[in-house]
Amino acid sequence: MALQSAAAGLRAGLAYGAPGLPLAFVALPLYVLLPNHYAAQFGVPLAALGATLLAVRVFDAVVDPLIGRAADRLFARSPWHAWAVAAACAALLALGFRGLFFPPVTGTAALLAWCAALLALTCTAYSVVSVIHQAWGARLGGDAAQRAGIVAWREGLALAGVLLASVLPSLAGLDMATLVFAMALLVALAAWRVAPAPSGPSTETGSPSLRLPFATPAFRRLLAIYLVNGIAAAVPATLVLFFVRDRLEASGWEPLFLACYFAAAALSTPLWVRLVKRLGLARSWLAGMLLAIVAFAGTAALGSGDTLPFTAVCLASGIALGADLTLPAALLAGVVQRAGQAGRAEGVYFGWWNFATKLNLALAAGVALPVLQWLGYTPGSQDAAALSALTAAYALLPCALKLGAAVLLALLWIRPEVEGC
Repeated sequence: MALQSAAAGLRAGLAYGAPGLPLAFVALPLYVLLPNHYAAQFGVPLAALGATLLAVRVFDAVVDPLIGRAADRLFARSPWHAWAVAAACAALLALGFRGLFFPPVTGTAALLAWCAALLALTCTAYSVVSVIHQAWGARLGGDAAQRAGIVAWREGLALAGVLLASVLPSLAGLDMATLVFAMALLVALAAWRVAPAPSGPSTETGSPSLRLPFATPAFRRLLAIYLVNGIAAAVPATLVLFFVRDRLEASGWEPLFLACYFAAAALSTPLWVRLVKRLGLARSWLAGMLLAIVAFAGTAALGSGDTLPFTAVCLASGIALGADLTLPAALLAGVVQRAGQAGRAEGVYFGWWNFATKLNLALAAGVALPVLQWLGYTPGSQDAAALSALTAAYALLPCALKLGAAVLLALLWIRPEVEGC
């Protein structure tokens, strides 16, 4: 069922997209605030904390395809079975999120054990809700523009959640932030309950194999493009605070930079949906990649005090981010449709898709940070050679990767004239 008319489309879009806000809201504290919270508030050693976080995040990525296959089994019964499981996991997510930041134990060993257990619970519950929500949207179907519109509602509200999560903990404290999250999640679940539902359960029995997506050539091509493009985005996301503090020497400007970036992405999503009607999904995504390269290349020439030029970079690259968030998932939904697997395998496809997303983040941190250290950069360094290495890693490497992703998109997807691109 596609999201169509004006008023009805607005209501349906908000209803389906609503969970995107709390899901994005919870992700930022888990990745950004949690490590500092345990190190600064409870004195947990960084090495032990880092090992714990790495182990849980590897587990989190690996289980996503399994969650996707389980989601398909739920949808095979009815969409409302899937919604009910998502709602139950949302309750665990809210409890786990609060428990992580307010542990009832003391002592390093107990804190690490509590963190590992609660983080595994929270991440698993988050993944269940996310995969079911994504698969639900993919099962709504529609043409290229309609699929892009469905994803735009989800990702646009997700960006609003990121903006809220970036300011609320510092303004109101973690106690209030966890309560606001729980209330937002409750409202989102109620809205999702009245959203347009996918068509009835599939007549096929059994559950799809975990290997099923890789038997589809279009999925393999799209995943390769998505991985290269995702690493190109994850590297600067990993290094942005280092660049702002040490290269620009503008630590006080961090909230403005981030707000401009995510606000531009949120506001640009309707523009990308309109462009899809003219160019198609893949060519619109290619335009976003080229915009990102043009916008970001100039950061290599920036130095101390160049705050206004960097603000312009954040706005332009944020607009390009809108394409990255909106269009690839819509392409994936089309791949499932054209493979004849619509209505029975969206979960396992999006399970692997989320695995790739988390792999991008892990690779960015696992490659960029050690390479920077090898090149002589340490946080706070003002050595010219170290800053040059930081600039190359932050500005030039992502542009090269993004260009590689654009070439792959043109050669593997657009040039063969893949249907629906």
